[in-house]
Amino acid sequence: MSIPLLQYKPSSQNQRVDGYEVGNEDTPRTYRAEDCGYDGEIQELIWAAYRQIFSEHETLKFHRQKNLESQLKNRAITVRDFIRGLAKSEAFRRLVVETNSNYRIVEVCLKRILGRTSYNKDEEIAWSIKIATLGWGGFVDALVDSEEYLTNFGENTVPYQRRRFKDRPFNLVTPRYGNYWRDKEETERYKSGDISNFLDMASGIQIRTVNYTPVSTANIQIPDMTKNTKPQGIPVSVSPSASFPVR
Repeated sequence: MSIPLLQYKPSSQNQRVDGYEVGNEDTPRTYRAEDCGYDGEIQELIWAAYRQIFSEHETLKFHRQKNLESQLKNRAITVRDFIRGLAKSEAFRRLVVETNSNYRIVEVCLKRILGRTSYNKDEEIAWSIKIATLGWGGFVDALVDSEEYLTNFGENTVPYQRRRFKDRPFNLVTPRYGNYWRDKEETERYKSGDISNFLDMASGIQIRTVNYTPVSTANIQIPDMTKNTKPQGIPVSVSPSASFPVR
């Protein structure tokens, strides 16, 4: 039997209240399947989903899920199922899941799937327990099938960052992994003899003392390099039309 989601008290965040600000270029664009009348528009929706789930700096053709794209274009699956498939794909697991702790995975997925940051540490702990008990696929299903997701995005809307007043979008500022993983990668990158082990390398060098022998220049004979012969022949001008004498 799976452990139910722990209760946590939501903190006040701007996406939980109705906004009254005037929309501008920073307002997230909403992509809906109902608004896609031709192939170009459905392709824009697909790439919007990639940018949201994989993040802007991870959106590569190599990571495309062509089977899911084909099913979405043929209306065999909904946008919600497409988002579910992207989050469960091997590319997402390799890029995000395998390089982060459960707490950071919760932070990243709340931003990319539910369009908001975590309310507090209690929520991160509660969802991280879901990952530990249900596995990665069960955690994705719990988010995509949640009442919050269905209320805000429904079946055919690509998730987006809700209520952005300042700063850049989540999918532009959320790196692939946290600082702790970056520092770990940087530390393990150094091997014996590298700059990180400079003191060990320096202590292992054998210093050889150079003995200087004084040399006197009094007995050095410099050879005579002067030429005793004069050049023979008549000088010839390089240019046949030269106006100066050639002799």
